[in-house]
Amino acid sequence: MRRTRSWVGIVLALVTTLTLAACTRPTPPDVDAGRELNVGATAEPDGLDPITVSGAGTSFVLLYNVYETLVKIDSEGAIRPLLATDWTISDDRLTYTFTLESRARFASGAPVNADAVVKSFDRARGEGATDQIRAQWAAVESVEATGDHTVEVKLSTPSNMWLYNITGPAGLISDPTATGDLNATPAGSGPYKFKRWDQGSLVQLEANSGYWGTPARFSPVNFRFYTDPNTMTTAMLSGQLDIISNLTTPQAIDQFSDTSKYTIHEGTTQGEVVLGFNHATPALADLLVRQAINHAIDREALVKSAWGGKGQLIGSMVPPTDPWYEDLSQAYPFDQAKAKQLLSEAGKASGLNLRLRVPNLPYATASARVIAAQLAEVGITAKVEELEFPTWLDQVYAKHDYDMTIVAHVEPRDIVAFGVEGNYWGFNNPEFNALLASADEGTQEEQVSDLKAAARLLSDQAAADWLFLLPNIIVTTPEISGVQENATSLSFDLTTLAARS
Repeated sequence: MRRTRSWVGIVLALVTTLTLAACTRPTPPDVDAGRELNVGATAEPDGLDPITVSGAGTSFVLLYNVYETLVKIDSEGAIRPLLATDWTISDDRLTYTFTLESRARFASGAPVNADAVVKSFDRARGEGATDQIRAQWAAVESVEATGDHTVEVKLSTPSNMWLYNITGPAGLISDPTATGDLNATPAGSGPYKFKRWDQGSLVQLEANSGYWGTPARFSPVNFRFYTDPNTMTTAMLSGQLDIISNLTTPQAIDQFSDTSKYTIHEGTTQGEVVLGFNHATPALADLLVRQAINHAIDREALVKSAWGGKGQLIGSMVPPTDPWYEDLSQAYPFDQAKAKQLLSEAGKASGLNLRLRVPNLPYATASARVIAAQLAEVGITAKVEELEFPTWLDQVYAKHDYDMTIVAHVEPRDIVAFGVEGNYWGFNNPEFNALLASADEGTQEEQVSDLKAAARLLSDQAAADWLFLLPNIIVTTPEISGVQENATSLSFDLTTLAARS
């Protein structure tokens, strides 16, 4: 076996310092380690076990903070060591050998050893995991402890995506000695440990005093959830919050213009706001109808009206930070006459009624109102129904009870979601699936070309309407430092934050 990291697709081409130890997080000299931190957020978790619960809210709070992974994504999108200090990949790209940080401990004091890693990985591969998590493990044939602190993972086929996938919830390591329900009491090895969850309002974390690396810089940390973005803005303005983790009312940004009181950080996300079609709905099974809807929506006007002009038009399930990005935003230019023509050809010139069921998240509800008005102008009636996010997860995501919906897909490199069996869109295209498989198994050049082709196929099929890419707008008080402006993972990573004294 030779040491190599060059074959893990495009991501590892970015990594230049993989020999860094997982614990090398330098602590700024002006850290106030005992400070309480209040973070405003919108998407509350539906549960506390990222392996068994869908939705980004869970990982937003717990990933890298309470739960750690063998490797993690940094603010530039590069893979870095975390619980693994090093790893090797065999010449045939089928065997990964990880060396674990020998000092790592769970919050219970139990060691983070090879046995814990194997059990965690087996759980992620098992029946209790979500479909999306299991799909990310599809290429793995076996996981084995080859020593107290070494783990060997064998793949059945080479995979450019697998190592990248385990930087997220699919790769989190949980404490095998924990006796409680992980969906109620998380058990990880991170610098923070779970304290309490007041459903509907707050998840509280506290410092893990036995953490093996750089200690937590805040305790407690309160993630406070707001269904009304204006209420969160008011809370920040009145001093109840230290951070707005993502400003969901960009129109309100001017309220934080006083630099003596606030600091505004603007970056990118991987959150494609998608107008999703249920392909099982008879009308939406027709390509002409889906194309008509794409032409009927003025996305530029939508962004200005619903999102304060913040947000990039992309036209695909690929953000500009991915190497296989192509600007497909003009594949379906706003053209009401074209939309009406396509509807007429489909026999749907009048009387088309569709249910637009959206989660009660600000970008979704604001976009839904604009879209309903624009579709009405071409003869489509879209009945908007706003759902609590847990209800949306159950009825739309799980039970597929909808015609159209709007949600931001914030998972990194989530174009593969359209290839997951049983995906909530009901999209199934063998050519698309073949491109995904070829991209994952091929060379770096083949990965890029195949995923570009896959994105174009989704566009040609009008599989959805990609409305815009969410910006990452974070507001903090001036003493908060270390903010990661770009949202490259699902985590709101507390480990980089500090408070200036």
